[in-house]
Amino acid sequence: MKILIVGSGGREHAIGWKLSQDSRVKKMYFAPGNGGTAAIGENVNLSVDSIDDLLAFAEKNNIDLTIVGPELPLTLGIADKFKAADRRIFGPSQHAAQLEGSKAFAKDFMRKHGIPTADYNVYTDAEEALRAAENAKYPLVVKADGIAAGKGVIICENYALARDALEGMMNAKRFGAAGNTVVIEEFMRGTEASVLCFTDGKTMKPMVAAQDYKRALDGDLGLNTGGMGSVSPAFAFTEAAESVFIKTVMNPTLAGIANMDYKGVLYFGLMINGSDVRVVEFNARFGDPETEAVLLRLKTPLLDIIEAVCAGELDKVDIEWSDNPAICVVAALDGYPGKYKTGLPIEIGDTDGVQVFHAGTALKDGKTVTSGGRVFAVSAMAESLDAARCAVYNALENITYEGIKYRRDL
Repeated sequence: MKILIVGSGGREHAIGWKLSQDSRVKKMYFAPGNGGTAAIGENVNLSVDSIDDLLAFAEKNNIDLTIVGPELPLTLGIADKFKAADRRIFGPSQHAAQLEGSKAFAKDFMRKHGIPTADYNVYTDAEEALRAAENAKYPLVVKADGIAAGKGVIICENYALARDALEGMMNAKRFGAAGNTVVIEEFMRGTEASVLCFTDGKTMKPMVAAQDYKRALDGDLGLNTGGMGSVSPAFAFTEAAESVFIKTVMNPTLAGIANMDYKGVLYFGLMINGSDVRVVEFNARFGDPETEAVLLRLKTPLLDIIEAVCAGELDKVDIEWSDNPAICVVAALDGYPGKYKTGLPIEIGDTDGVQVFHAGTALKDGKTVTSGGRVFAVSAMAESLDAARCAVYNALENITYEGIKYRRDL
């Protein structure tokens, strides 16, 4: 079987790593891939938003299955185009991908289907949004409606911060068109957890839960990022919370997507406060960096699950998971999520006992260099979380490049 994986991050490397263990997979292509994916497949110089070129490549090379990693090609309708050309693809339709591509769409979907979430209002006029913020109860959350690489959510403790957030999004276009519309919502208290679910639109099966660490600095300080690491299981996601999640969140969501042509992964970002489980956000794909921890715990062949999803037969697959915990710590560049240097040489020493998933790396003259803000996702699974943590942090000591930074409190 020949597989095309669309994307260039640690998530795509992790997906490819898992699939590389399956003897049925004869060849993998990554578009565009990174310095790590080149070791397990062939990188193809195609951008994730070049939908027509990706389809042409799949047709020319007789690709049997395409797996979409990032959200952008999904929101651009890659699944619809591939299916129209009778090419098998793992990822939801463009309409369904709005659950991630538009926070206003997602919030309205939750309201329509009775899915618990924070109270909210949607604004397209900056002055109206500022007036609402002036009279709001604090803290509150300001969200850019569109895709902002995980950075378009700002928690505001007071009006001055909310004003700056709104002006940055709506007037200064800090996130481009993503900030033309904003969502202002109540601040939810509790502990966050991520639950990724496989779904074929008729059946939904949750993966083991994970906790994502979004803030750039230790102690959950600093700016929001695309994710600085993750731990699975998520200890706030107790059996009681899981029961509430299935009844009040997962099942109503499944009913809501029944006519959306959803075949892929649906990510639930949750806020858990005792027995209160509410949705923070949806993502229409594998999470990053949750995937780099969760897939270590997957015992069932990933290809079996993906093929069942594509065939609309997920109900026929029993998915098994390891009881052992896993952890992923992201090694980033100094300055991330702001400005940072690229093209810096990387040296990797002894990393036995862990998986080093490449994210922001590239090959230059046969050597690995930095190419993005999040450079590696270093992951391990062990019989205890302490053992997994020790393995990861020991390995990180043996990865060197100028400006390396990572959280030390996961």
